Amino acid sequence: MREIVLPEAKPAFEWVNGRALQKVSPKRRHSLAQTVFAAALLAWAGAQRAGMAGTEWRFRIMPEGEVRRPLVPDVAFLSYRRMPYKEQKRTEEPGIAPDAVVEIRSPSDRWADIAEKIRVYLKAGTHVIFFVDPKRQTVTVYDPSGERTLGPNDTVRHATLPGFELPVRELFTLPQP
Repeated sequence: MREIVLPEAKPAFEWVNGRALQKVSPKRRHSLAQTVFAAALLAWAGAQRAGMAGTEWRFRIMPEGEVRRPLVPDVAFLSYRRMPYKEQKRTEEPGIAPDAVVEIRSPSDRWADIAEKIRVYLKAGTHVIFFVDPKRQTVTVYDPSGERTLGPNDTVRHATLPGFELPVRELFTLPQP
């Protein structure tokens, strides 16, 4: 099995479109959306005893017929069905794709790189990718059946995460004093 191995660094490196890309430290809007989504997903996962959610969690992903490579989603959920609790507890970098991924667009992101990551996640077995665009205040949901874009008045939900609901506007609302 061939695998691309990248150095440990902060921020982390990912392998996208045939090159190593170092993630960018997030700005306020990105950080807010990431924190809100991660907190909601972690609370849901804990209440459902469904799996583990986390931020900046490195996965060693291998799309069918391709080389294994590291990807570091902004937020990820990995179910206990696909990787049991005991195995998750001792595995720092899962060798399977997460069930759900959240990627948040940064100003420096190139669309070609975003599209490639979405393709790789889906081909490797991720069930749903939530692509958050803070500037447009939208969430585009990608899954094997296609894509759909949600606006501020919509709610994030997907069959992969039964019972999980997150109003899109909460991702972009700064807490008030």
